Amino acid sequence: MSGPVRIAVAGAGLIGKRHIEAITATPVVELHSIVDPSDAARRYACLIGARWFGSLAEAFDADKPDGIVLATLNQVHVENGLECVAAGIPALIEKPLATDLQAGLDLVIAGEDAGVPLLVGHHRRHNPLIASAKMQIDDGLLGTLVAVHGMFWLMKPDDYFETGWRRQPGGGPVFLNLIHDIDLLRHLIGEIVSVQALVSNAVRGNPVEETAAIILRFENGVLGTFSLSDTIVSPWSWELTASENPAYPPTGQSCYFIGGTHGSMELPNAKVWSNPAARSWWEPISATRYPVSREDPLVRQIAQFANVIRGKEPPLVSAREGLKTLQVIDAVQRSAPNGQTVTLP
Repeated sequence: MSGPVRIAVAGAGLIGKRHIEAITATPVVELHSIVDPSDAARRYACLIGARWFGSLAEAFDADKPDGIVLATLNQVHVENGLECVAAGIPALIEKPLATDLQAGLDLVIAGEDAGVPLLVGHHRRHNPLIASAKMQIDDGLLGTLVAVHGMFWLMKPDDYFETGWRRQPGGGPVFLNLIHDIDLLRHLIGEIVSVQALVSNAVRGNPVEETAAIILRFENGVLGTFSLSDTIVSPWSWELTASENPAYPPTGQSCYFIGGTHGSMELPNAKVWSNPAARSWWEPISATRYPVSREDPLVRQIAQFANVIRGKEPPLVSAREGLKTLQVIDAVQRSAPNGQTVTLP
């Protein structure tokens, strides 16, 4: 492929616009077009000087892009993904891959059978901080991993819930937010083999959960806990600690704690705690903070997508990886009504 990689963006909502900004900030990549039937999207395309199409079919018939970002509604991810596979166009699909596991599996298989790369937008894996932490864990810096704890505590304001679907099942923090955290824990720690969950809606009283407590068992023997709530005023969530998105004020805190036999790691603070001498609770303990470069993971994700399109490297987060994360979220949702342990296949 000569010249820049031309990537279209389907869906010009909040995340779609962030992808468009990432494309314009990425060398050797250019925005092919915006695909969105709304008048607002058409005006936005005109404002930034981009071509506009009302549907994927129109865009593909007029001038096929080299790749496409699907930032459309969750409910049409599979339908749109299958359109891309049929047209032979690699796609980066915003999370979640699908709202139904079987449909997600059908999409994964369709892409693999056709040899069309499908990626999922779990952009946090592209953060240099996560790449560094994974390398340190894999190199044994923490010794044998034993336990992990994660937190997503923040306050979503009342006007957030003026959009009706956010008050209904599927619109709560388990499906919308926890999915990113689970993907990172799978990436850093290993595969999750069972979950047990409890949920509550005691504050707002909406039909959807607002708080959850989750126990995770990993294939390698690590035990994990995760506390999740969108009704707590708190500094402890990835959004408020990682400085990835300028929309969220950074707090300088951590939200993940990974423990091993030789040390423990805080993320995203990038601190590793260890005993300088003998490993013992009687001995002094100190923290080493490892410097990590600050780069926008959405820009890095687009750059990686371009390399996948060019055939230079495999996806960091393939559709099958996205499906595995979705399977864990499905297990959490199945466990929540009665708190029973759900074993993953």
